[in-house]
Amino acid sequence: MNEQTKSIIIAVVLAAGAWFLWPTVQWMTMPPEARTRAERDRDPILRRKLNLGLDLRGGMHLVLEIDRDKVPEGTDLTDAVERAVEIIRNRVDQFGVAEALVAPQGNRWITVQLPGVKDPQVAKDLIGKTALLEFRLAYEGPALERIGEKIRELEIKPREALDRPEVLALVPTGYILVPSIDEHQQDFLVVRASAEVTGAYLTSARVELRPGEMTGPHVSLEFDTDGRRRFSETTRFNKGRVLAILLDGVVQSAPVIRDHIADGRAIITGQFTMEKAKFLATVLRAGALPAPVAIIEERTVGPTLGRDSIDTGMRALAVAAALVLLFMVIYYKLSGFIACIAMALNIFLVLAGLAALNATLSFPGLAGLVLMIGMGVDANILILERIREELRAGKTLRVGVDVGYQRAFVTIFDSNMTTILTTFFLFLFGSGPVRGFGITMLIGLCSNLFTAVFVTKVVYDFLLGRGLVGRKMLF
Repeated sequence: MNEQTKSIIIAVVLAAGAWFLWPTVQWMTMPPEARTRAERDRDPILRRKLNLGLDLRGGMHLVLEIDRDKVPEGTDLTDAVERAVEIIRNRVDQFGVAEALVAPQGNRWITVQLPGVKDPQVAKDLIGKTALLEFRLAYEGPALERIGEKIRELEIKPREALDRPEVLALVPTGYILVPSIDEHQQDFLVVRASAEVTGAYLTSARVELRPGEMTGPHVSLEFDTDGRRRFSETTRFNKGRVLAILLDGVVQSAPVIRDHIADGRAIITGQFTMEKAKFLATVLRAGALPAPVAIIEERTVGPTLGRDSIDTGMRALAVAAALVLLFMVIYYKLSGFIACIAMALNIFLVLAGLAALNATLSFPGLAGLVLMIGMGVDANILILERIREELRAGKTLRVGVDVGYQRAFVTIFDSNMTTILTTFFLFLFGSGPVRGFGITMLIGLCSNLFTAVFVTKVVYDFLLGRGLVGRKMLF
C-alpha cells in the first residue's frame, strides 16, 4: 500500500468522524432556548448527536416491578412485561421526554431512564399509573340513603366508608362502592361491578377547549367499532341514568345520559388544568398497563450535579493530556509530539464512534476517555523504544523506524486484542455505567490500533521520505 493510498484512508476516516460528530458540536453551541425547542419538536438532530447519560445531563432512573399476582390469568409474565414496556415507552414518547430509555430487566422488572426531567413526581405518575378506563352505570336506589345513614351513625368521613365492612354490607348485589375525585360534590358512588365500556376500545383521546367554555379543558374520547356499538347500546337504554367514568377505580366524572349517543364519542370533564388534561389524555392514548407496577428503585440527578460531573471529567481529561504531552515531548522530542497527535485523534475518533452508534456517554465513559490517553501513548512508547533499540544496533533512521514498527506491532496487537475481548464482555453482559465504560473502551482500543500504528507510521514515512527531520530531532 503506497503512501498516497494510506493518506486517503486517513482522510476518509477523519472526514467520517467529523461528519458523525458535527451534530454534537451544533447541539453544544445551541442556546438553551433552541435546545428546548428542538426537544419539543423532536428535531432530527436528537437522533444524530452524542447522548449524555443521566449522571452527566441530570434526570431520573427508575426500576419498576410488575405485580405478578395481578397479571391476568392466561397471560405469560414475560408477555406482560413486554406489553408494559411498550405502553410506558408510548406514554413517555407522547409526553415529550427526549432520549428516554425503557427496557426490560430480568423477567419482571423494567428499567426507565428519563434525561432532563424537571418534575419527577409527574414522571412517576405518568409511568406508574395503570390507566384502566371504565364506564359504569351508577346505582340510584334506596340503598344510597341507607349507606348515608350508616356513615352518619358511625361518625366517619365518606372516604373512610370505602373499606368499612358495615357500610360495604349495604351495597346491593352486583354493585361496588368506589371513590370519587370530586370531593366537593360526592366522595363516593355506587356503580355496577361490571363495566359497560372500557378503555380497551379507545382509539383517540385528546385535550379540547371549546371557545367560550368557562369550565376549563376536557378530554375528548373516541371508540372503535365495537366500542361505539357498546356505548350506543348503553346510552340508548339508560337515558336519564348516571354513567360514571372511572380511571383506575376512581370516578373522574359522573354525567347524566341525556340522549342516545351513536357516534361513539364521549368527554371527561372536571376541574382540569391544561397540564392535567394533557397528562390524562396521554395515559389513555397509550393504553392500560397489563398489571400494576411498583417503583422499587429511584435515583434523581439534578442538572447542576450533572454539569459538575462534566466539568470534573473534562478537567481530568485536560490535566491528563497536558501531563502526558509534557512527558512525551521532553523524553521523546518530536516523536513524542507525534504520539500525542495520535492520542488526540484517538479521543476524537472515540467520541465520533459513540455518536455514530447513537451510544450514551456517561461518567464512567469519561473515565474511559481519560484512561485511553495513557493507553494511546503506551502503544507509541513500545514502538519508540523498539526504534531506539534498532538505532543503537547501528541501523539507519529509516530502517530503524520500519523494523521498529514491524517488531512492535505483534506485541501491540496482542495486548490490545486481549483488552478488547475483556471490554467486549463488559459491554455484552454489563448494564448501566459498566456497559457505558465497556463501549467507550471498546471503541477506544480499536481506534488506538489505527492511530498509534497506522497514522503515526504514515507521518514518519512522510517526514523521512522528504528528509524533513533527522535523528536528533526525532529522538
